[in-house]
Amino acid sequence: MRPIRAACLGTATLVTLLACTPVAAAATDTGSAQTKDKGRTITVLAEVQQLTRFPVAPGSVSQGDQVVVRSDLFDEEHNKVGETHGSCTTTRGGADEAEQCLVTYILPGGQLTTQGVYFNYIDQGPFDSAITGGTGKYERARGSVHSDTIATTPKVVRRFTIHLV
Repeated sequence: MRPIRAACLGTATLVTLLACTPVAAAATDTGSAQTKDKGRTITVLAEVQQLTRFPVAPGSVSQGDQVVVRSDLFDEEHNKVGETHGSCTTTRGGADEAEQCLVTYILPGGQLTTQGVYFNYIDQGPFDSAITGGTGKYERARGSVHSDTIATTPKVVRRFTIHLV
């Protein structure tokens, strides 16, 4: 996930992780236990709970900046179903900034890990990351996660669509 400036959040700045995330989620699940979650899509909403940016040069987005973020995950009835924990490193500063992010999704039955580069996160555009592994019922997981920003105030809220293959 990519960082957000504090002005955009009111009190915090972000990345993603994972990871960069939301208030209510549409928990769509099209898989079955028999397939061990393969070919399954899970949709959740994430709400950023904590986000801290550690700038190399205060007042600008610079190569080497670090962002640490934690979000709560919700289903469509707004029941908390998990969390994300992530960190990002700015690899290209300036107006067209880019961040390399690692995010872990803690979900019922296990965890998913993701990795990806996010471009222009400050604009809150959509981004994708690769699922690099998992634990529990997500052991050996592969696929991708697509993120859309739903809201930026009063908190950053994102919809994560998790595609397991």
